[in-house]
Amino acid sequence: MGKAEKGTPKDLANKMKAKGLQKLRWYCQMCQKQCRDENGFKCHTMSESHQRQLLLFADNPDKFLDSFSQEFLDGYVSLLKRRFGTKRVHANNVYQEYIQDRHHIHMNATQWETLTDFVKWLGREGHCVVDETEKGWYVAYIDRDPETIRRQEQLKRREKFEKDEEERMQDFINKQIELGRSKSGDGSQTQYTQLQRDEGETIALNLKLGASKPVKPNLEVRSNILKAPSTSKMKAQDKMRKHVKKRTALDDIIEEEMMAKKLKDEIAAKKQTEEKTQKEESPWLTENIVVKVITKDLGSKYYKQKGIVREVLDNYVGLVKLLECGTKLKLDQAHLETVVPSINRKVMVVEGQHRGKEAVLKSIQEETFSATLELQDGKTVHEIPYEHFSKLYTS
Repeated sequence: MGKAEKGTPKDLANKMKAKGLQKLRWYCQMCQKQCRDENGFKCHTMSESHQRQLLLFADNPDKFLDSFSQEFLDGYVSLLKRRFGTKRVHANNVYQEYIQDRHHIHMNATQWETLTDFVKWLGREGHCVVDETEKGWYVAYIDRDPETIRRQEQLKRREKFEKDEEERMQDFINKQIELGRSKSGDGSQTQYTQLQRDEGETIALNLKLGASKPVKPNLEVRSNILKAPSTSKMKAQDKMRKHVKKRTALDDIIEEEMMAKKLKDEIAAKKQTEEKTQKEESPWLTENIVVKVITKDLGSKYYKQKGIVREVLDNYVGLVKLLECGTKLKLDQAHLETVVPSINRKVMVVEGQHRGKEAVLKSIQEETFSATLELQDGKTVHEIPYEHFSKLYTS
């Protein structure tokens, strides 16, 4: 039967069948040919071109086997890293996505016979973290990229530096409480135990009564009977004395907690006042500097976008032109932050003693979040915070 003519329904059907993914068992990896059915695969294995490929494979089988195995490994791991990252995922789900590519390397051409053997090999070689459950094998990619490791370490250092304010306040309060206890005494606490008495034990009271002296009647006559306290007033004082409770350890603890809470509120109010004063007294917006949008009120489209301050409309408001889309926004400086450029790039000092001067960034101290700048007059300034300078825009 001859080949169907171009444009006929039979030719279009053949193209549609050849375009889709066919059965894997009718694929020849050496010839990279996909057959549509068992008869076609049988005819291909008997062809002269296939026999030549088998002769090449017989000369050096390890070379072809290692090459196919490495390509399969690279493709599988690349898809796992790009599609799922370091998340834990079912190994068969990754494999099903991998074989969607028509020209992928088939597993029957590699050194692994089954997907389970391949997953176990990934775990032994340290490429992934593997574990077996009732639903099958799961894999999680191990990212050993130097840039990723450096970014994670930098994030840990920043989190350690930016310790939670509440936790630091709690540490300060605990230190103050311990200091107060150490000043008041040796710090030992009274232990209260339950009253215990053995069975049959009697309690004996040894009271020694001395000879009572006769009480002499008070025959003294007061000079002024009106100055003597009234009976009702004396009764009220006695009643107040009865209601006064003995101070307990619980009262001390409550009083310490109240003092700690009061101290915490005072410190928080003082810090809030200082931050508000700093914001009111330190405008830093300057023309022709590069800034970054840090507010989410404008939507995710403009969040983290960089722009140039084209004009300072007020001490705290500027007209910013975004670099990526060219949009112009009128933003307050509270919604912006400075941008730290790469080494040996020009910057503008926006705060401090050298405000308004151009400089060159010489080095960055990540531990203290500061940098070293060289001014135009040759003077070198150390330990300049990131917030006191920003990248200078040069067209």
